[in-house]
Amino acid sequence: MTRSQTPPPGGPGRMGPTRISTLVVAGLAAAAVAWLLISFLYYDYLPDLPWLPAITLAALAVLEAYAAINTRGRIERRPGREPVNPLLVARFVVLAKASALAGAIFAGFYAGLTGWLFVERTDAAQNDRSVAGAGLLAGLALVAAALWLERSCRVPEQEDDEDREPGDRESRPGPR
Repeated sequence: MTRSQTPPPGGPGRMGPTRISTLVVAGLAAAAVAWLLISFLYYDYLPDLPWLPAITLAALAVLEAYAAINTRGRIERRPGREPVNPLLVARFVVLAKASALAGAIFAGFYAGLTGWLFVERTDAAQNDRSVAGAGLLAGLALVAAALWLERSCRVPEQEDDEDREPGDRESRPGPR
């Protein structure tokens, strides 16, 4: 009898790693939308940019970086760490994929806004440059932390049966 072959990675029903190209396209689209939106507004009459979104993005980046460190240690079963719940790892992967995309969109939006603010020469634009720059950096930090968390959730490679010595094989029920 022959062994059944495993389906290729990324097949139907399988989730693959986040593509950097997807994040770049989302960021560029958000930057273009931000530039176009802000170009049609009279910026002097808008309220100042709030710091809260930038602080929130930065806090999410810190939390996801901590989760990446903790999860990697638990998956590798380092001493003093309890084993990780597989359902928690699956939830972290979904969180990481969503956060990477959201971070790319926010970073792109803030990049478009920051670019426009450096072109505009009004006092209101100059006052908002630091907030927009911080938002851009926080969005990029969230993307980095989310990709790190996603990578930390991967299961380490196992030895194949063919690489083991004959005495090391585990007994498996079934036809031989």
